[in-house]
Amino acid sequence: MDLTNDTYVVFIGNGNVTERYFRDEKGWVKVSTRGRTFRMTAEQVLNHVLPAVAGIKPNVTIRVEHHEERGRKSREDAPSRLSHP
Repeated sequence: MDLTNDTYVVFIGNGNVTERYFRDEKGWVKVSTRGRTFRMTAEQVLNHVLPAVAGIKPNVTIRVEHHEERGRKSREDAPSRLSHP
């Protein structure tokens, strides 16, 4: 079983909107609710994930999917052009 970072997709949302985070060959990527993509460091991803995990924001949910095959469909629907923060 492959448990490396690039086999996970993290979804953070509040019911109406959901952001998606995943790792590709260049690093972490955030796909916003409007479909814009941003490069992120691992620390920036943790800064988004940890408040949801800790329950600090009670209306925020977090879901993590594991895909054995890298580059699976949930990542393919991310736009190929990346904008930088």
